[in-house]
Amino acid sequence: MMKDAVVLKKNPDMVTRQIEKETILMPVLKASEDINSIYTLNKAASLVWDMIDGKKTVGQIKKAVLKKFDTTAKNAEKKLQELIKDLKQIKAIKG
Repeated sequence: MMKDAVVLKKNPDMVTRQIEKETILMPVLKASEDINSIYTLNKAASLVWDMIDGKKTVGQIKKAVLKKFDTTAKNAEKKLQELIKDLKQIKAIKG
């Protein structure tokens, strides 16, 4: 379980673009294997991404998700944990 007091930071080597109504993440290319690394975020994940600023806590982000989307606290916690795990795996965030 992720602690609500954790503060996440974006990796400066990850470029973000808004295309249509989607958020696209692309790593700044450092090696040829990064070329196929483009990630698309849904609305909820885009909200989370926008809130990761090195200041807001996971708890604050979770509250914003619960306020904006019709979901349960348990489901929001689970999905947020999965997203944070994925973002860490692709080195988009630290924290």
